[in-house]
Amino acid sequence: MFSNFIYFLVALIIYATSDLFDQSAAHDPSGWLQSLILGLFFVLACHLSFRRISTRADAYAAAGVDQAVSAATFRLSILALVVFAANIYVYRLNAAFSDISLFQAVPTLEALLFLGLFVLYLVIIWNAAYRVQKDFFAKDFSRRDYIVSNLSFSLPALIPWVCLSLFADLIRFFPYAPVKDFFTTPAGEIGSILVFLVAIAVFGPKLIKTVWRCRPMEKSLARSRIEAVCDKAGLKYADILKWDLFGGSMITAGVMGLVARYRYILVTPALVHSLNEEEMEAVMLHEIGHVQHHHMLFYLLFFAGFIACNFVFFEPVMLLLFIAEPLYQGFAFFGLERDQAHPVMICVLLISFFVLYFRFGFGFFMRNFERQADIHLYRFHPDATPLIRTFYKIAALGRQAMDSPNWHHFSIAQRIGFLEKCQQNPALVDRHHRRVRRMITGFALVLAGLFWAGYSINYGRLQPGFENFVAGRLLMQQMAVDPKNADLYVYVGDYYFNKQEFSRAKDAWENVIRIDKGNVHALNNLAWLLATCPDENLRDYEQALALASRALAIAREPFVLDTYAEALFVNNRVPEAVDAAKEALALAGDRHSYYRDQVERFEAHARAL
Repeated sequence: MFSNFIYFLVALIIYATSDLFDQSAAHDPSGWLQSLILGLFFVLACHLSFRRISTRADAYAAAGVDQAVSAATFRLSILALVVFAANIYVYRLNAAFSDISLFQAVPTLEALLFLGLFVLYLVIIWNAAYRVQKDFFAKDFSRRDYIVSNLSFSLPALIPWVCLSLFADLIRFFPYAPVKDFFTTPAGEIGSILVFLVAIAVFGPKLIKTVWRCRPMEKSLARSRIEAVCDKAGLKYADILKWDLFGGSMITAGVMGLVARYRYILVTPALVHSLNEEEMEAVMLHEIGHVQHHHMLFYLLFFAGFIACNFVFFEPVMLLLFIAEPLYQGFAFFGLERDQAHPVMICVLLISFFVLYFRFGFGFFMRNFERQADIHLYRFHPDATPLIRTFYKIAALGRQAMDSPNWHHFSIAQRIGFLEKCQQNPALVDRHHRRVRRMITGFALVLAGLFWAGYSINYGRLQPGFENFVAGRLLMQQMAVDPKNADLYVYVGDYYFNKQEFSRAKDAWENVIRIDKGNVHALNNLAWLLATCPDENLRDYEQALALASRALAIAREPFVLDTYAEALFVNNRVPEAVDAAKEALALAGDRHSYYRDQVERFEAHARAL
């Protein structure tokens, strides 16, 4: 079920990147019919997949059915993302709603509408899976309740995005301009994201328990035992809740909440009915281990890290994609032009990064955190036999394969095996705790380094060099495509000048003038270079004045007058330089301080003569 979190968030990325594609073409109403036909094929695929499992159920062991259902659900969920992407990228269904004023004012509402379409595809999967899954439940459980349980368990994954997105939409209507402007700055955006993440981490459990329809556990022997374990371990909490996940038929428990006032312990009825006192205590100590080892705080850091890296690296990576010429050539082989290939690459890159970060990175930490929570039992008992018995019961009653791991848990056999090794060699317990601490420290250092690098490239001292690098590569690529374009040589000269490769800049601007004798930009810039170049070997004051005069005869603009004044000045025609500089100042629409400084510099030199 945790996989549904990833599916929801990938669907959100698919929708969010739809604006990268060409939005100028009118929406084709036939897209709705094509989408409907594709949806019907998806329904048929779901029905046939689970019908095949159902008809062959007798040939499977009980755990084999569970593995077959999981594999089919995974394949169909990926197919659902593909179908959803086709609706957004190919049929452009969202374009039909682009003129609705409510959606223009609050774009989050339109996003929720289309995420509802993806939810529909998941509901189709769950509806088809029910015919097989119902045999796994310990009591009668309706199809509707099965679908609602899947949906309610997955929806909290969207809460952070919904809150942040609505805030970004509504802040635009805030009447006080300085506050509104602050939240458009990098500091404002980062700050608001951090505040929302902390707020959701602290107060979110209050909302989640409502979404999951949890109720306070009634006074009973089982509740008293859980309370006793929490007191023994020193855990503070708000309440112990009855968690009717899939009708309460799943043998599981959980804990959520960073602070005690909003921390809840979740227990399913099947867990209470299936375990004895020792086994219940072992499970509770496992859940308490998550709290006392601060796993939830790390999960907050992990989510914040994803948002932070995405924030600082998004634009630089998008710029790098512009110069990834071999990739464009590969897409051209399949008939995709550059303007089509670029958004495709962005989408693929974003989804790949998200999947790698959460499916593999987050999954790696979750598996080791679960193992750390397992061995938390040894802090209170020298014997893990009750927890081992619990794992065997979960496998038997839940018809789960002993040796089948998933992305966020080691397999039951692996967890049992590690507990047994720890019992034989207690030193393994401290070794694993140290390993987890090193993992967290390493992650924090890498995250801090990446954020610093991304921020420096995007906003800090590395930004000019990075932008010049990208601009240079773009110019060289375009030169190969259109070598006779004089304007390109102008920008090439500008690029080399900014890199202080003055000889190459001079060559580029001279090439422009050979092709286009009246190119003001090239005449002006070459004149400035010849008049002011730090490399004295490249200076030519007379040629600089001649070029500046030619440029001025074509365009009497402030920047041309400024170059002309500089050329007059280096040729010791100071009074004329003062007059040209004053004219540039009079015509300047901006940069008044620069042109004023030029006038004062020339006048000061004139007075000194």
